[in-house]
Amino acid sequence: MTTTRPRNAKVPFQIHHDEFDPDEDLDAEDNGMGESRGDMEEEDIQEDGYSEYSDESDETVDAAVREDMERFTETFKGIKERFRLINRIGEGTFSTVYKAEDLEYDHYDNSWDLEEKENTKWSTPPLKKRKTDMQGLADLDEYAQQRRRPKYVAIKKIYVTSSPSRIYNELELLKDITARPCDAVCPLITAFRHTDQVVAVLPYFRHTDFRDYFRNMTVPDMQIYFRSLFKALAAIHGAKIPIIHRDIKPTNFLYEPDKQRGVLVDFGLAEREGTDSKPCLCRKSIPERRHRVQNSVAATMGPSNGYPKNDSRPSRRANRAGTRGFRAPEVLFKCTEQTTKIDIWSAGVMLLTILSKRFPFFNSADDVEAMIEIATIFGLRRMKMCAYMHGAVFESNIPTIGNAGFTLEKIILWSTCRNDSGKDGAEVPLTDEEKMAVRFLERCFELDPNKRISAEEALQHEFLREEVYEDEDEMNML
Repeated sequence: MTTTRPRNAKVPFQIHHDEFDPDEDLDAEDNGMGESRGDMEEEDIQEDGYSEYSDESDETVDAAVREDMERFTETFKGIKERFRLINRIGEGTFSTVYKAEDLEYDHYDNSWDLEEKENTKWSTPPLKKRKTDMQGLADLDEYAQQRRRPKYVAIKKIYVTSSPSRIYNELELLKDITARPCDAVCPLITAFRHTDQVVAVLPYFRHTDFRDYFRNMTVPDMQIYFRSLFKALAAIHGAKIPIIHRDIKPTNFLYEPDKQRGVLVDFGLAEREGTDSKPCLCRKSIPERRHRVQNSVAATMGPSNGYPKNDSRPSRRANRAGTRGFRAPEVLFKCTEQTTKIDIWSAGVMLLTILSKRFPFFNSADDVEAMIEIATIFGLRRMKMCAYMHGAVFESNIPTIGNAGFTLEKIILWSTCRNDSGKDGAEVPLTDEEKMAVRFLERCFELDPNKRISAEEALQHEFLREEVYEDEDEMNML
């Protein structure tokens, strides 16, 4: 019987390689990791999620991609003995993701493999029959083919331009997540380093491109989709020290409509809550917050025309990592004490995208435009209060930004052209199910992060709550 061993030893984390060849040393030299990412708050960071499904055939691989894979396998010592690269399935600012066949799958403990656990076809071998029994031979042959079925993984090659501390942070967070498994969160299988190159080996998840199905989703479909997403968020936000993903968006939630299951991936921008944070006004009590705002220079002197020529105020720095259109207001206002609630806002943007059938819904070029887009919906008055909450000021003389804003229900009717598509140009109202989804969306879109719903609370909301049937109910149904 073949002996299996775990790839992830229960020891303090370090990037490692499994024993493959006694003469081989993947960690022989450390030349550093090159230039760092630079200031995260000065860049518009959009990390990769392996969002494109690739065909399993080598014949469909682009010539440039094939050359890239060959160069990778030649320069990364020992990788081609362990994995057979098939195609490139994702490319981002700081990493590239490949689909690969795991050549040593049978030598390891593969408890991470959900498909293996759920595959009912992987049954015990059929009883041996006489050689003349052709059906018996056919059964044995079918079983043997099932056992030989290749197993795929996703290999994430992290660029050498990434900061070593950020690479370590991502792998450490993935290891922590893997120790507390959740089916809706991508675990880490293992990681390797050769000189200045680092790769993370992750499960490969078959999925469908978000753009191919989101316009056809019904409210029950949305409930299943977001129940899976918020289970993933509850898992990472519920860690001993909560983990902020920072880049929640459709391409980082790999969903397969046929299986009705999604997996949250790409923790390249993730961090633990409280990392490099400083006190912010938004975390103070309401009376103290009101007192500070009323006695601020902005409140007493009113709005100024233009900017000071020589501004003596110290610059304000905060983590702005994420993707345009999915950043929460507190990120845009450079809140110095950001929490897991920024992920909830991003999930809300995904729900608004599906309800409005528009992707992307927010399409700003920079943070100022992003604030204007949000203010158009929520109104100038609420946006000003949101800015004061974070010690900032928001002013605008754009005529299209009203003082009161619009309801989310009205925004969705306009986006789906239902405001005048009824009989004699009448409005086609939202269904009761859609109104329930909008009520949930309103909880995700609270401008005050302290009032915004948490992942655990979201799972108890009427929109996501799973109905539990008692035995008596099942008998009555019969």
